[in-house]
Amino acid sequence: MNESGSLCPSIKAADIIGDKWILLILREMFLGATRYNDFQRALPRISPTILSKRLKQLEANGLIIKKTTAGQKTSEYRLTKCGRELAPLTDQMAKWGLRWARRRLSEEDFEVGGFMWDFHRTLKIDELPDGEVVFCINFPELAANKTWWVVVNGKVVDLCTDDPGKDVDLFITGSLPALAEVWMGDETFSNANQSGAIVLTGASHLTKTASHWFPKSRYADVKRAQ
Repeated sequence: MNESGSLCPSIKAADIIGDKWILLILREMFLGATRYNDFQRALPRISPTILSKRLKQLEANGLIIKKTTAGQKTSEYRLTKCGRELAPLTDQMAKWGLRWARRRLSEEDFEVGGFMWDFHRTLKIDELPDGEVVFCINFPELAANKTWWVVVNGKVVDLCTDDPGKDVDLFITGSLPALAEVWMGDETFSNANQSGAIVLTGASHLTKTASHWFPKSRYADVKRAQ
């Protein structure tokens, strides 16, 4: 007997999408992720076992489908109509969380892998000069994963954990919370740079225009509740 059964549609919906990993996987799909490796890179804290289980759960509930191309080993996950209709809901949840739950963020919530994935895909590439631009981001306070590279070439933006062997145009140095505050809109880049919380070293045309190209969350304009 299912003791948690209910005819309430809100409860039924919560049963399907109430898990945090489900919501995060859907968020990544709304932002363009389609492959297993995409989810792993964007959600470094999720174990392979849990990721596989949640993807199967989403497929079983009709929110996504798994497509395998003949002759290829990799599969792609695609949203169904049912899954696509959750986009406004997850968008409003994100805005609500930024307004009301932002004050509850702690050091444990700052994870460099997930942040750098968001950082590199929100870089304002239209504000950068033509040709290849290479950034090196340093987090001196971290014991591991303290150096990252972002390589921009046209519309392609690659995130690297290993030195790609290219000449660096700009070094960005700061703590993870300092960069996250600017990315989330809690601090301006100018203030963080002037205070020394974020230090730029390299090409002058990039340092002078940093406030224009520096990455910002799509929700950076959402202000926390007072």
